[in-house]
Amino acid sequence: MITLVLPRLVSFEGAGRRSGAMVERNAATLRSAYWLVMLAGFIEPVLYLFSIGIGVGALVGDLTLPDGRVVEYATFVAPAMLAASAMSGALSETTFNFFGKMKFMRLYDGILATPVRPIEIALGELAWAMIRGNLYAAAFLVVMVVMDLTTAGAAVLAFFAAALVGFAFGGIGMAVSTFMRSWQDFDLLSSAQFALFLFSGTFVPAQDYPPVLRWVVEVTPLYRSVDLIRSITLGGAGWVQVLDVLYLLAVFAVGLTVAGRRMERQLCK
Repeated sequence: MITLVLPRLVSFEGAGRRSGAMVERNAATLRSAYWLVMLAGFIEPVLYLFSIGIGVGALVGDLTLPDGRVVEYATFVAPAMLAASAMSGALSETTFNFFGKMKFMRLYDGILATPVRPIEIALGELAWAMIRGNLYAAAFLVVMVVMDLTTAGAAVLAFFAAALVGFAFGGIGMAVSTFMRSWQDFDLLSSAQFALFLFSGTFVPAQDYPPVLRWVVEVTPLYRSVDLIRSITLGGAGWVQVLDVLYLLAVFAVGLTVAGRRMERQLCK
């Protein structure tokens, strides 16, 4: 008897490697249409930057920040577009795609027949979402540097901040997806995402809102994301940004914990 031993790309030894197997599985199933979707996800914020940051910016002129600094409108809007892009990339993978695999394709039912556990599936899917989100962030930051909207050094720090934003919204996306009952429920998610995009200090400083609305805006995860990245790209980071980082880490931890527990409850009946 001749036994053929094939090399294993991923060894199921340890939670990290089991989560890595999910990333490998997703990479192995890529299709050309998927790359078109990813390209569209990058082009959209760039178009917003050109149309609003530059087009509307020509009408708005310079903008005075709360600390008294005066910046061009495109410089103000660009980091917000980066934060929104990181949010959209993470949510796209951890909501629609995640929900389809879990509820309709029943993909995870078969995976749980292996040593992979629900929390490891969640970690693997989140890691895959971050690959997509980080590609968006890196490409967008290159555009910002070329347009002289930030410096190369600040762009490097902003990349890691955008990665943290992706992790936070990835955790939120997976947690929310476990509560979804049908595709129609995602209309509510899309509405919430669009509201965050418009009212998170994206196009105007939060200080311009009425006091009550300003308080609501400033506790949203996208506003904390915009505040973190904008402070880095404009060179005004301080202790408030430490709170932004802690806030996003807490959102990520809560989202991932909820997603893992609910997946285990729904898939391991």
